[in-house]
Amino acid sequence: MTRRLMWVTLAAGMFVQSLFAFTGGGTIPLTIASVALLAATGVLHAWATRGPKFASVLLAAAAIGFFAEVVGVATSFPFGQYIYTPSLGFSLFEVPLIVPLAWVTIAYPAVIIARRLVGTAPGVLRRIARVAVAAWALTAWDVFLDPQMVDSGHWGWKHPDPGIPGVDGIPLTNFLGWYLVSLIICGLIDAVAARSKRIEGAPGDAVPFTVYLWTYATCVVGNLTFFERPSVALVGGIIMGAIAVPLVVVLLRDWRARRSADDLVTTGGRSGDAPR
Repeated sequence: MTRRLMWVTLAAGMFVQSLFAFTGGGTIPLTIASVALLAATGVLHAWATRGPKFASVLLAAAAIGFFAEVVGVATSFPFGQYIYTPSLGFSLFEVPLIVPLAWVTIAYPAVIIARRLVGTAPGVLRRIARVAVAAWALTAWDVFLDPQMVDSGHWGWKHPDPGIPGVDGIPLTNFLGWYLVSLIICGLIDAVAARSKRIEGAPGDAVPFTVYLWTYATCVVGNLTFFERPSVALVGGIIMGAIAVPLVVVLLRDWRARRSADDLVTTGGRSGDAPR
């Protein structure tokens, strides 16, 4: 049931996001629905692959994201001075409750991708590398997210400069803060994943991979076309592409390897020269 449901929530989330193109960036109900559906997709996949205890770590990740936002709004640390408008629905301590779910939406795929790219062998250096890559994958998404949300009037920055060239209106401190918080969130998820045994016969990781690659593709295309922010498409495409492109390469390599193995089985191992 969980396996089927995660594909349903994924498809529904993708469909809702596709409607953004016809609403100028999405209405509030569409924004909230897409975040909730994709966050639920991550929880369902975590449950299906490693059980409910592992899935519960995503709730802890959301709590960390919420705490970071509360501190950020109150003190300007670590993101810079910003404020949320009432447009994102019910808030607690001046932070919309949909915001911590947004952290989880990409944090979980980011960790799963980092574990695929860096590997899961034990070792302190490898774990540090995994968390660093996952934090980059999560922070890179905000290069697209923040300009869209600011343009839509969901939050605003008091001191938007200096920023990343090509990404106007968003201070560099925001991305530094995102990376810091992402290190904590992704470090937690990765640590629990390392101690959680994968369920026998569990599904693969196509769902979180799809979430990340879909997000990457729609952000690039959306900024190039509907939102008319070509510089954001370029900069974000490069920064988030540093994760998305290697992932595609690895997935294609693995697919070709499986195809070759299947061909060998089909032909009974007779292909070209005999093994030496």
